[in-house]
Amino acid sequence: MNTKSKNKLVFLPLGGTGEIGMNMNCYGYGSHIDDMKWLLVDVGITFGDDTLGGVDVIMPDHGFIKERKEDLDGIFITHAHEDHVGGLAYLWPDLECKIYASSFTASIIKLKFDERGINIDDYLNIVDLESNFKIGPFEIQLSTLTHSIPEPNSLFIKTPLGTIYHTGDWKIDQDPMLGNPINFDKLLNDNTEILAMVCDSTNVLTAGRSGSESTVRKNLVDVVKNIKSKIFVTSFASNVARLESVAVAARESNRSLVVLGRSMHRMISVARENGILENVNIILNEKEAKKKKGSELLYLCTGSQGEPRGAMMRIANRDFPNVEINQGDTVIFSSKIIPGNEKKLFAMFNALSELGADVITEYDEDIHVSGHPCRDEVIDMYKHVKPKISVPVHGEYRHLKSHYELAKELQVENPTLVSNGDILQLAPGRPYVMDQCITGRLYLDGNRLVDSDSFHLNERRIMNFNGSMNITCIVNKKSQLHKAPIISTYGIISDNDDEEDFIINLEEEIYDFFNTPKNINSNDKKMHKKLESLAKNTIFRSLKKKPLTNIEIIHI
Repeated sequence: MNTKSKNKLVFLPLGGTGEIGMNMNCYGYGSHIDDMKWLLVDVGITFGDDTLGGVDVIMPDHGFIKERKEDLDGIFITHAHEDHVGGLAYLWPDLECKIYASSFTASIIKLKFDERGINIDDYLNIVDLESNFKIGPFEIQLSTLTHSIPEPNSLFIKTPLGTIYHTGDWKIDQDPMLGNPINFDKLLNDNTEILAMVCDSTNVLTAGRSGSESTVRKNLVDVVKNIKSKIFVTSFASNVARLESVAVAARESNRSLVVLGRSMHRMISVARENGILENVNIILNEKEAKKKKGSELLYLCTGSQGEPRGAMMRIANRDFPNVEINQGDTVIFSSKIIPGNEKKLFAMFNALSELGADVITEYDEDIHVSGHPCRDEVIDMYKHVKPKISVPVHGEYRHLKSHYELAKELQVENPTLVSNGDILQLAPGRPYVMDQCITGRLYLDGNRLVDSDSFHLNERRIMNFNGSMNITCIVNKKSQLHKAPIISTYGIISDNDDEEDFIINLEEEIYDFFNTPKNINSNDKKMHKKLESLAKNTIFRSLKKKPLTNIEIIHI
């Protein structure tokens, strides 16, 4: 390591550190923050919930790297999960730099850009697995690990100040069904000294090991063979090895495979383009399947997390053409319940049970394994890589803290804890947070990106929880009411009689307002403000609610 160099090597997470999802990591090399060359690793998303008023997709605020786009030498996408690639097509137009990815991931990237009408061909560089290449001052050596999607890449990022090992998402699966198991001797071929390891923390709180995809395949085959009814299996479309396992289970039980859901069809198509799943045949479509007995069919469906437009939810709601669940049919969830999705998934389990289906989850049978390393696997990684610096990422704070404590137990020289926006100097010298940048979230609202404190999103949240009220006052030239105010309420009062009583009371308050000279002598802006306060105070006294209130004054 060249300790006399004036240059610095820094790591900056813009998303995915202190949270699960929305991964976006920057590496910088140069003499000063504003003179550095930058490498961006992953541009992911996370998903909204019911509190966000119609916002489904959230991504990191890329303002820091956008301001330095001229010094951004490239973006590398480690794999094709949404929390690593989902934001790329939305944020890339502000960056316009080269993108690097392996073949399968590049196919997914191209589809996403095509959907947004952006031709990315001149910028998208497909790199081979296990290859070496340069992005600006960074020499990249890829090493393929095991995960729950094809071609998960880890990166050795070599610089004159040392080598960083960025794991991406990974696990240790000695029989992964697709791809090769981790070969630690090969992994560390020319990387005997690792300055820092930036490592996945998702399952560090879980003792033991995550398990093998081969075990899931065997168990799925056994479970399916013992069922005599029609079978529906739902899983993550991106878990291509699992899709193959479901196809194997169908074949082993002499069932025809029927695939339902756009993302499932798309993932199978991309896999075949890249030489994966070539032996999996979709024998029937849903119309043809109606001609067969239920015991001869296995449906592979999207919607394992209760997504409203996923195939499984549509089937549960009897809203999928030519497909229905009957008494005694079986639904298998070969997936985990992602935190935050419990409510809608339990509702779907109940809906399926009401239709007469038997519901099987990972709690009933061993039919799912995580794609992330449990604690013993993290220990194995540290024992092989032996980094001088540990940087936990990809987890909530409790995951990061547990990972940090584990690194200390394993005698890592410099374990560190960082948050989104921390600019961590890795070299020269001991690691420390040398500066911070502004970070935040961008919301995809329809087809527009807005920041998290957007005024109209706040209005929508208020309406979502408290309803809204519109008041129109028609006044004459003397600023007196010409007729009774027009009052409309939405989502505030449930009973018609209660609403009528409330409106009569509010009308009286408004009449008193306009009969008070000091009010009608005010300008419209002040009258608006006073009327708004009057209306809000009246409804809060009556109902203890604070609705979004809109006042309109019309002069005649």
